[in-house]
Amino acid sequence: MVLAGGCRITRRRGRLSSYLNGGSMAAISSEIERFNRLSATWWNPLGPMRPLHVVNALRLDYVVERIAAHLGREKQHAVAGLRILDVGCGGGLLAEALARLGAHVVGVDASPGNIAAARLHAASQCVEVDYRLGEPAQTLGPDEQFDVVLALEVVEHVGDVAAFVDTTARSLAPGGLLFASTIDRTWKSFVVAIVGAEYVLGVLPRGTHQWKRFVRPAEMAAEFGRSGLQQSDLRGMRYLPLLHRASWCRDTRVNYIAAYTHTVPPQTRRSSPHA
Repeated sequence: MVLAGGCRITRRRGRLSSYLNGGSMAAISSEIERFNRLSATWWNPLGPMRPLHVVNALRLDYVVERIAAHLGREKQHAVAGLRILDVGCGGGLLAEALARLGAHVVGVDASPGNIAAARLHAASQCVEVDYRLGEPAQTLGPDEQFDVVLALEVVEHVGDVAAFVDTTARSLAPGGLLFASTIDRTWKSFVVAIVGAEYVLGVLPRGTHQWKRFVRPAEMAAEFGRSGLQQSDLRGMRYLPLLHRASWCRDTRVNYIAAYTHTVPPQTRRSSPHA
């Protein structure tokens, strides 16, 4: 079968459906079903996922810049050869972008629809990403570790934040860098991210977020601290829905991103094989 872009899938008839849909998992079923319904729109930059396309460009630059500084590399070669885990990869917007820059990327997501969309798009673009359906605890090997771990816009969709943080932290190799982004649980986030974005302006589908699942920056730092990681950077993000523009800011009361490193002193860390 030849997909757009000239890539050929050399799988026997009847295998493509299995390849795109994968196995099963257990998580918050309402969240999985919602993403399944949206899966066909992931790669439409003007559709329901438009905010993610805008934010993705901003976050990609931030992630690459922080990795370059952390590893002492030139920015244009910052991720080349690194093993990167993208937890809650969705339709693969960031995973695919990092793979294009030379990283070996594993993308994990609980939604069969998301993984199907991500696999299909990567195949059509001749980009190699190892997409896995399920939770990290189910899809990763017991000794599988990564130079960089991404947990972006996923914490607010899981049922057990502490367990999720522990699993993702354990997948980070010594000397590695972990990024987590989510929404602060404040009155401002309720007004902006739910009332404004979902009900007034309609830039996100209604029901995308549940305010009680938002995680405060201090709570996030405490959870990762219990797993042996310390926060090395924190910044807020501002999104202008009418203009569809995103930028970094000091205000973390709505969207924010944080970077974490191991608390073990640098001189005692085992060097990453890809650093």
